[in-house]
Amino acid sequence: MTQDDAQHAQRLDRIAFDLPLLGFAAYSGTGKTTLLLRLLPLLKAQGLRVAVAKHAHHAFEVDQPGKDSMRLRQAGADQMLVASSRRVALIKEHPEGHPEPGLAELLQMLAPDELDLVLVEGFKREPIPKIELHRSELGRPFLYPQDPHIIALATDADAVPEDAAELTHLPLQQPERIAEFILRRVAGPSRSAPPQ
Repeated sequence: MTQDDAQHAQRLDRIAFDLPLLGFAAYSGTGKTTLLLRLLPLLKAQGLRVAVAKHAHHAFEVDQPGKDSMRLRQAGADQMLVASSRRVALIKEHPEGHPEPGLAELLQMLAPDELDLVLVEGFKREPIPKIELHRSELGRPFLYPQDPHIIALATDADAVPEDAAELTHLPLQQPERIAEFILRRVAGPSRSAPPQ
């Protein structure tokens, strides 16, 4: 058992959070971000206030070279808070070798009173309800047999495996149908039809 597996086994069955959480789990190259880019306008058009938590596999930079915030971080600021009337950003530095924060830790940084839903990209080992995205042309195995938190399967295939019959089957190339599924889970039938 790897250290990651041991940490995963120690987690609770579900992450406790005041808002609905819905993850998107898939192998790299399946189109998680592409789908979210198509879903977000549909959900926003229904009046939902949506946060997205995205897992990054490598060191990433959100700041811009030459900007004061980057210069202050490079000078030694461990946390950099940048604010204007339009947005607020927190950049928090971790020392080399620091463990990646889990989803539960990241969710504490959100303002639940300003949101209706949190969509989660990646974090596929976290115990939250998830939609698995699957592209048959990639030739990768399904994730749902090893993840009891997968509640739906969005795929480009016409048929799903027999052992996936209890999962909701969604067409990967029809984000409107996936948005309908999300709206039913979050708000019930009153918000179940995004604009055409």
